Amino acid sequence: MEGAEFRSIPVDAIQPNPRQPRTEFDEDDMAELIHSVREIGVLQPVVVREVDEGQYELVMGERRWRATKASRRREIPAIVRFTADDNLLRDALLENIHRSQLNPLEEAAAYRQLLDDFNCTQDELASRIGRSRPQISNTLRLMKLPPAVQRRVAAGVLSSGHARALLGLSTPEEMEELAKRIVAEGLSVRATEEAVTLAHQGASNGVSRGTNRLPSTARYQQLDEYAEALTDRLDTQVKITLGAKKGRIAIDFGSIEDLHRLMEIIGEQQRVS
Repeated sequence: MEGAEFRSIPVDAIQPNPRQPRTEFDEDDMAELIHSVREIGVLQPVVVREVDEGQYELVMGERRWRATKASRRREIPAIVRFTADDNLLRDALLENIHRSQLNPLEEAAAYRQLLDDFNCTQDELASRIGRSRPQISNTLRLMKLPPAVQRRVAAGVLSSGHARALLGLSTPEEMEELAKRIVAEGLSVRATEEAVTLAHQGASNGVSRGTNRLPSTARYQQLDEYAEALTDRLDTQVKITLGAKKGRIAIDFGSIEDLHRLMEIIGEQQRVS
């Protein structure tokens, strides 16, 4: 690796990256890693940068560093990189994203910090980290959830699909109320989306939310499969709803350029000005 060297470093001489986007560490996974480190050591070096003589800051490998401390090993193998401050968050984010270790809220917060720190657009960020523009946009929307719902998403109680569906409601109170029902009743994402649709219909007809009934999830099983297939094909969120007399397909796009991309995939070459 250019601009780097390998060293064995005292564990206590390393401090975590204060801008590390990941805040949650699975206890079972950590216990397994601690046991592995205690028995055979650290097989993959952590990556650090020197911030003062003999003092280092983590760039990558916080789980390995934590496990080494917990196993009471005194030293850890490390690659010392000469990394500028403005590269630290990007490096940590890329490592965690590509290892699928960030929960949706941590990922959203990291995207927001990258956008602010590097003063770039979502399209530029998508290009730099290898993510699609709609994926970044949809993830950032999760930060609009009320705190109580965000905590459920961060804990893995609610999926990002549930969270995006909840954003269709008008008020934080409605979002929190439906989030509780999702957990209590084990509602699927499809059932949640239909509950949101019914809430809008009830509001427009002057009907109390309490009188709305959730539709049977079995009725929409095939619609779920179609929506997932279109989401994968178009690389953006696709929703399919079915009413008494007609259905609807909703396709999310983040910008006119993203719309052009979708139209080209679908087969329509004419651009919208």
